[in-house]
Amino acid sequence: MTWTAGAIGLDTLDSRTRATLDTLTPATIPAGTVMFRPGDPAQGFVIVLSGRVDVFLTGRNGREILLYSVRPGQSCIQTTLGLLGDEDYAGEAISHEDCRVVMIPRTMFLTLMDSAASFRSFVFSAFARRMQTMMHVLEKLAFQKVEARLAQYLLDTAAPDGSVIATQAELAVAIGSAREVVSRRLDGLARRGLLEARRGHVQLCDLPGLREIASTQD
Repeated sequence: MTWTAGAIGLDTLDSRTRATLDTLTPATIPAGTVMFRPGDPAQGFVIVLSGRVDVFLTGRNGREILLYSVRPGQSCIQTTLGLLGDEDYAGEAISHEDCRVVMIPRTMFLTLMDSAASFRSFVFSAFARRMQTMMHVLEKLAFQKVEARLAQYLLDTAAPDGSVIATQAELAVAIGSAREVVSRRLDGLARRGLLEARRGHVQLCDLPGLREIASTQD
């Protein structure tokens, strides 16, 4: 089976475009690989077949924020902007786990955008969905309390047994806050019996209580 046949989101591509893409060979990217840094030019359009790639933005004060994650069927907005607008990357992308990806070279990407309506629709549809995700991120940062963002992230990432494996620094990056602030919020939630926090691990104890906090606004 060709790689395009099993790729999420490519089912609408025409056969000619699929044949072109199938000339490319998937590659495995080990966890922790830096895929691009600020100032790098976009070399091609990456399709994630399995795994997850996290895209971060670093402020002048050195604080990082997780802008979004790219999973199978999703796109990287910075790459699309870089290829279509000839802009360098502003963020940094790191593979969160071992990933299987396909890199569509810049020349092939631009040719398909010009000549294949189905590919163009795929790219713009993925771009629109990613923009909607970015709007949600901005909305949370602007209008939601740190405690609410933390509670929501813990609920979203918890394993079925209610455990979250993450350091305070990683939680801070994920919700766009400082480690010290996250530490205080975790202590406060623990005192209320909503969770237990240990080094590199959070155990959720009161899911309804955390959901109530997650729903609060400033």
